[in-house]
Amino acid sequence: MNPTVTLNEHDGIAILCIDAPPVNALSLAIVARLRDEVRRFAANAQLQALVICAAGRTFVAGADAREFSKPDFTHESFGDLMREVEALDRPVVAALHGTALGAGLELALACHWRVAAPGTRMGLPEVLLGVLAGAGGTQRLPRLVGAELALDLMLSGRQIGADDALKAGLIDAVVSGEPQDVGSSFARTLVERGAKPLRTRDRALPTPGVEEVLSQARAQVNKRAAYPAPQRIVQCVEAAVHLPFEEGMAVESQLFDECRRSSVSGALRHLFFAQREAARLPGIDNSVRPRAITKVGVVGAGTMGGGIAMNFANAGIATVIVENNEVALERGLARIRDNYQITAAKGKLSSQDVETRMGLLQGALSFDALADCDLVIEAVFENLEIKRDVCERLGRICKPGAIIGSNTSTLDIDLLAEASGRPADFLGLHFFSPANVMKLLEVVRGAGTAPDVLVTAMHIARTIGKVPVVSGVCYGFIGNRMLESYLREADFLLMEGASPAQIDRAIEALGLAMGPCRMLDMAGTDVAGKIVLERAKAGSLPADPSYRAVVVRLLESGRHGQKTGAGYYRYEGRTPTDDPGFTTMCEELARQHGIARRSEISDAEIVQRCLYPLINEGACILEEGIAYRGGDVDVVWAQGYGFPDHQGGPLFMADQLGLPHIVQTLQHYGESRGNAFGYWNISALLRGLALEGGRLSEQRAP
Repeated sequence: MNPTVTLNEHDGIAILCIDAPPVNALSLAIVARLRDEVRRFAANAQLQALVICAAGRTFVAGADAREFSKPDFTHESFGDLMREVEALDRPVVAALHGTALGAGLELALACHWRVAAPGTRMGLPEVLLGVLAGAGGTQRLPRLVGAELALDLMLSGRQIGADDALKAGLIDAVVSGEPQDVGSSFARTLVERGAKPLRTRDRALPTPGVEEVLSQARAQVNKRAAYPAPQRIVQCVEAAVHLPFEEGMAVESQLFDECRRSSVSGALRHLFFAQREAARLPGIDNSVRPRAITKVGVVGAGTMGGGIAMNFANAGIATVIVENNEVALERGLARIRDNYQITAAKGKLSSQDVETRMGLLQGALSFDALADCDLVIEAVFENLEIKRDVCERLGRICKPGAIIGSNTSTLDIDLLAEASGRPADFLGLHFFSPANVMKLLEVVRGAGTAPDVLVTAMHIARTIGKVPVVSGVCYGFIGNRMLESYLREADFLLMEGASPAQIDRAIEALGLAMGPCRMLDMAGTDVAGKIVLERAKAGSLPADPSYRAVVVRLLESGRHGQKTGAGYYRYEGRTPTDDPGFTTMCEELARQHGIARRSEISDAEIVQRCLYPLINEGACILEEGIAYRGGDVDVVWAQGYGFPDHQGGPLFMADQLGLPHIVQTLQHYGESRGNAFGYWNISALLRGLALEGGRLSEQRAP
């Protein structure tokens, strides 16, 4: 549908309706049409009041942020629209429903009164896109609700419900009914009592305690130095407190544009749209409907299986957990209950919520309990033979039409699908640990996966609150395949003389939550080492005896990370400390494999050697069609591996650094270190884009 803005009259009340599916986002074109219709209302003295509402499932859910990157974008027209609405000489009522977010709430703030349907959500979440409310929101919101709540909403990006908004003074009434009818009735009451416009800009901002509120906000945002928007939001509220309205608007306008032009905002907007795009499945018709999922089965009650089951119980879906012995089953169910009770102790669940969710979980010791499930996910040990056996049993036991998923993180989905005997009903569902917390879900499409099975997986992923990204079949799929080159170079750097602390420090300086050594120690170096040995048995490793030699030696020596008190580091509790014994181990490995030790390795080299091969592997994944889009790769790394969102993901970061620079650096290391095993082979796609001036993060698979 083409977006429309209409002005109609009903018994002396003008109804200005925005109809721009799906979420009525304000584009520059819609803003221009709104201004035209507002001026039509202003010119018609017969109209007694104006109601601004929206068609469809929501009020305005924000500005069209896709336009922020356009060279000719100017945000001033948004502020001008709000000024004209607020300046009208007859009552203006915003009739809200669904959500009123960003520019939508700013439009409502410019109206003289606001009435909302029950369940309406409101907020100024621009900070999540690296910007601030640039159409008067930072100046009007504090005048309505006070500086403390305004800062809370703008700095967190959280939404507030209609009842809380009413208590805070953000809206004037909560009324059920069609927005247009509710708004008209409210406006009619205002006209009958002769109400004059109640302009937000004219309200006095509550000042008691405001300086302390501002001081606390400044201290809070100083901890987020990588993000420019929070600091500038505080500056805008300071302007609202200390300056006349129009001077505050000028401050807001300038700071909005600074944020919009920042690389951080570009990165956050890239991830925002990439996450939306990741839900779209090329080549699958929109008419393909998901299968119904009313009961789920999980094989394995360990850490992963229990976490996976919790996702479905949280969404109100009955779930069966199967284990092979009573002790393991009871331990798994007890762990789930403990997790819920910890959440309840923090006030995030009630005791009744805990019992309700536990009531949706049924333990069983026989695969027969899975016979009536619509979806069954195996979460057993990461071993090909074990998983093949489980999948073969599921293929025999599951009912016709049931979907079978494997939670493997590295194994061949097509081999497991073949074992099930039902490849059309089979796919990979790679949850990330802890599975009940981490948002990412890699949905792995096998060669035989039916279109409606893929559609169902994407639908159920969103139902349980996950961010799904589709991957094709290869070792490690998208995320772990890229991780392998990163960990490979970290191990080589350790044998060459870098310390775990130096490697982690250099990587964490980019904004990653954890460097590779701390990450593997936390996850368990035994897990990583066993994966390397499994690949060696399968013949899928390079013919290089030094490949991942460090993590294999850690496995063999019993240094399994935090849980054993030693890994890359030595631990006192969870605190890592340098370990001379580990240094000695790396020196021995270097001698064994003929690797020269160096006294100095720069942080720049660490970053380049760990991250540039990872970027190159991402390009290979796109080139091979394993990922649909460059944005999908960035979403995987931002949501599943802690890659800093202010960098936009590894492929977006590569575009910012310059693809020619990435290619030249990879060539340099290939020449200086040798390339006998192909570690520094450069993706043809990456080379081509570097020559053409293309962007890797915007690339689509062939």
